[in-house]
Parts: sequence; C-alpha cells; structure tokens
Amino acid sequence: MPALVLLGAQWGDEGKGKATDLLGGSVDYVVRYQGGNNAGHTVVVGDQKYALHLLPSGILSPGCTPVIGNGVVVDPSVLLSELSGLNERGVDTSKLLISGNAHLITPYNITVDKVTERFLGKRKIGTTGRGIGPTYADKINRTGIRVQDLFDESILHQKVEAALEYKNQVLAKLYNHRAIVTEQVVEEMLGYADALKGYVADTTLLLNDAIDEGKVVLFEGGQGTLLDVDHGTYPFVTSSNPTAGGACTGAGVGPTKISRVIGILKAYTTRVGAGPFPTELFDADGEALRSIGGERGVTTGRDRRCGWFDAVIARYATRVNGLTDFFLTKLDVLTGWEQIPVCVAYEIDGKRVEELPYSQTDFHHAKPVYEYLPGWTEDITKAKSFSDLPKNAQAYVKALEEMSGAPISAIGVGPGRDETIQVNSFLS
Repeated sequence: MPALVLLGAQWGDEGKGKATDLLGGSVDYVVRYQGGNNAGHTVVVGDQKYALHLLPSGILSPGCTPVIGNGVVVDPSVLLSELSGLNERGVDTSKLLISGNAHLITPYNITVDKVTERFLGKRKIGTTGRGIGPTYADKINRTGIRVQDLFDESILHQKVEAALEYKNQVLAKLYNHRAIVTEQVVEEMLGYADALKGYVADTTLLLNDAIDEGKVVLFEGGQGTLLDVDHGTYPFVTSSNPTAGGACTGAGVGPTKISRVIGILKAYTTRVGAGPFPTELFDADGEALRSIGGERGVTTGRDRRCGWFDAVIARYATRVNGLTDFFLTKLDVLTGWEQIPVCVAYEIDGKRVEELPYSQTDFHHAKPVYEYLPGWTEDITKAKSFSDLPKNAQAYVKALEEMSGAPISAIGVGPGRDETIQVNSFLS
C-alpha cells in the first residue's frame, strides 16, 4: 500500500483539508510534516464545518491516527485549545501523536515575530505574527525548545535562559521592548507538560514501521509550493519546506518509501500576504472570485488575493515536487463566466517565458500571457462523474491537465465532503 504526500501546488489555501479528508477513510495515518498554526484547513462534514490549524485533517476520520511530525512547530496553547474545541463537538482526539522532536513556539518567539514585522514597516513580509519564523530560526540556530524539553525542568530552564540572554538584548536595544523573564516563560511552558505527555511518541519509528507493515500513510503539507522557503517566491514565503522533500525531513521517512505525490490545485489562483502575483485581479472578476469562493484565510481571517489560473506555477509545482497527480478544487466557483482566462506563459522584458523564472526581479515584472477558454453556466455541484460535467467544464479540466504536466485524478465541485468527482484512485 502506498505512502502518499499531499501538498499545495500554488500559494496555499488550495483545499488540502478536503483532499486529506476524502482519503481519510482509506488511510491509517495522516501526518503534518511542517509549518505551524499559520496554516489552516477547512473540512466540511455533512452540515458541520471544521477549521483546523495545527491538527492533521485525519483527526476527523475515526479509523485514522493523526500525527504531528518533527518538522512542525507547535504552539502548545493553540494545540490544546484546538483539541478542546473538537472534543466539545464530539470528535475523538485521543489517537493524536506528537513527535518529541517537534519544536515549541514560545511566548518570546511570538513577541519577536510581532515587533519585527512592525519594525519592517513597508518592507514587512506579511507573517501571521504567530511566532513561526522565529521558532524555525531558533531551530536552525540550535537554541530551540523541543516538545521533549517540557519533561525535564532543568534542561528547559537552561535553554530558555540561554535563548533570552540574546533576545532580551535585541528586544531592549533595537525594539525598545521590556525584557522577558526566564522564570515566567519556564512556568508557562511547564504548565503544558501534563496535558501533552500522553500524546508524545517516537513518531519516526512508528511511521517507518507502519509503512513496512503495509499501512497507508498520508503526509499532509501546510501552505503551498510557492511559499516554500527554498523553492517559493522568496522572501515572501513561509519558514519551512511544504514541498515534497519536506515530508521526508519533517517526518523522518526516506524518499524511497514515498509512492505518490499529490498536488492540490485551485481552479483559479489565490494567495495571502505580500509578494508578486502575476495573474492577480483588481477588478470585478477578482471580487467575484473572492466572494463566490469564500476566499478568506482560515487562520488569518484576511481576504485572499485572487487571480486566474496560472499554468506556469502548476508546471513548476509538478517539477519541484515530482507530482504524480493533481486534485483540482473549487471548479464550481468558475460557473457563470462566458470566457475563462488561463495564464499559459509570462512576458518578461518583451520575451515570452514558459517556465517560472528563478530571478525574483524577473518574476516581479512578469506579465501573464492568457489563453481564453469557453465557460459554462450549468450548476456542477451535483456532478458525480466526469461525464456529468458540462462539455466546456470538461474541456477546461483537460486543458489544465495538459498545461500542468500531471493527471487530474479528482475534482472538487463544491465544499462538501461528498462534492468531489474521483477520476482515478490515489491508492492504486
């Protein structure tokens, strides 16, 4: 049975939660391998809507074990609040497992994130202010706090004290911010130990054993390909690797064990935060996509920037992730347009470019080159098979598949769990 990676093929917010949930009944483990509570998944089950931030979407599938891998950064207060909210709604969260090697977001990481963004002013990145970037910076600087440190008060105190020795100097002298007291941070973090201890495990060993035993393991990325710290639109990116390679490092599973890599594509394009966006719309069409698509960030609450489908980005995602399949979401949002533009290339300094430029400067100046595909007016939300779609909707999907470089194996035609057309099985 396969080990699969499921990730965003654009700038995030493509509908990964629904895709994960669709597979949840057939999957034994769902693993978040990077990011933190700066990511958000919305899953609709019947008439119930669930907004998940840190928890893997598989937590809503009774037979599935949800796992938070070592590559995730965990805000313990957010995690416990999210667990409590699901428990109150009757969701069993007892099977959750958390890697002891995952790093913890501390109160001072959040403080540093917020004051840094304010200091940058017009040059700000557009972070969520939740301490994600500073926590990853501490990890790389080897001054981070890990989940396992909650269970050794002496080590926790030493690590917090060492981290604040430097950070308090920066906060006071650069940002005119009062010093953070070590003992207060340690006391707050220790307060989470008992509540989290029962969830902590050696998840790397567990997941490798599960794959060797033929179990189905799904690795779920937060954010999207174009927000990858190495392969995204740097510096307007997240602080980790949502791309497929991040699943290996963020969960401790070797690449030879991954059998399929599924990219989630929205039928148009959105992004949250600052940074270049070649197909962005500032007109009535952009507002219509935002309104019909309900384009507001699950985690941030910010309106998403909206634009037409960008095939250049889709091809890039296929290449850097080694995608084997696409899950196309929100096709129903495009119902009603007479013509639907699709960006097939860019014009940069008068030249046509069909691959994503590596230069930030070139990408910033890229202008979309559009082809226009005929639209449809029929309601597609009740479609159960590809042949149920209007001919023009079928042609649109086939055109996107050809332009993007990987087969489209599933199509979202509405927000509900059952409003999905499965063209090919992801588990074959």
